Amino acid sequence: MKKSRKYIIGIIIFLIVGYFIADSILFNGIKPRAINENGFQANYFVKTDTKRKAAIVLIGGGQWGDYWGQQFANKGFSGLSLPYTRKEGLPKLPEEINLEYFKKALEWLANQPEVDPDKMIVMGASRNAELSLVIASIFPKLVRGVIAYAPSSVSWSNTVLPYNSDDLKPSWKYQGVDIPYVPMDKILGNDSNKIETLEYWKSGLTKTDYVTQATIKVEKINGPILLFSGKDDMVWPSSLMADMIEQRIKESNFKYSFQNIKYEKAGHLISSNPESNSDFRTGKININGKDYEFGYGGTNEGDYKAKQDAKIRLMEFMEKL
Repeated sequence: MKKSRKYIIGIIIFLIVGYFIADSILFNGIKPRAINENGFQANYFVKTDTKRKAAIVLIGGGQWGDYWGQQFANKGFSGLSLPYTRKEGLPKLPEEINLEYFKKALEWLANQPEVDPDKMIVMGASRNAELSLVIASIFPKLVRGVIAYAPSSVSWSNTVLPYNSDDLKPSWKYQGVDIPYVPMDKILGNDSNKIETLEYWKSGLTKTDYVTQATIKVEKINGPILLFSGKDDMVWPSSLMADMIEQRIKESNFKYSFQNIKYEKAGHLISSNPESNSDFRTGKININGKDYEFGYGGTNEGDYKAKQDAKIRLMEFMEKL
């Protein structure tokens, strides 16, 4: 009995050791270091021999942030995949998010030996592109550039997301003060099972007075700006808002490089994994307990070509920092 027990224990130990050996041989990427200190949570990707190189904060984290964190680390940079909601210890909803949270992460990153504190940029997609531009404009001493996929030119109220609370609130705050926003009524459902979101966002951009005060002060960003959008984005008017950002840059004395890259036959999914050539063209949104289907826009081929090209341009952008 004792021998058989020892035999079983020996097999278990052998399997465990074998797993770790196989894992170390088969895994050729860079495993993240989980960070849960200094008031923020993140996955940190970096090679052990990296010294004072550019670093990228992936706003929103998750699978998207982890993918790009891995990609940047493989190129010799540092990547910080930074969630800010929907994890234990973080806000449940993306509303009234305190920008101090991101400042803490940026200050921590600036003190890492692998990082050149003068070459830290932020990157985001869709609402997180909006947030990335806001962060870069608020913290010019910490952030030295922005990469934004399907960006917004303005800050929006919390009510643009149907799962947020019904009370009108800012999406972002700093030092207890609301970041000015375009106030929106929640999107309404209909009798069908499909919904169009593009006109909803366009209607918000017609609120001239609110748009003026909610426009992100991109001219305050202390570094180069790289924008990607699909001309056929059916989720929100990202190409139109990218043009609005460009117009503001042209009207200022912006001294850094600015690129507004727009792709034909590409939609809102240009920020997804560049290696993925998925054929799903629609998503689902729940409004008042009912699920609706909405289109992302673009085509499979258009999105894939755009993502591949954007990745090349993105890495060229990083090399020039």
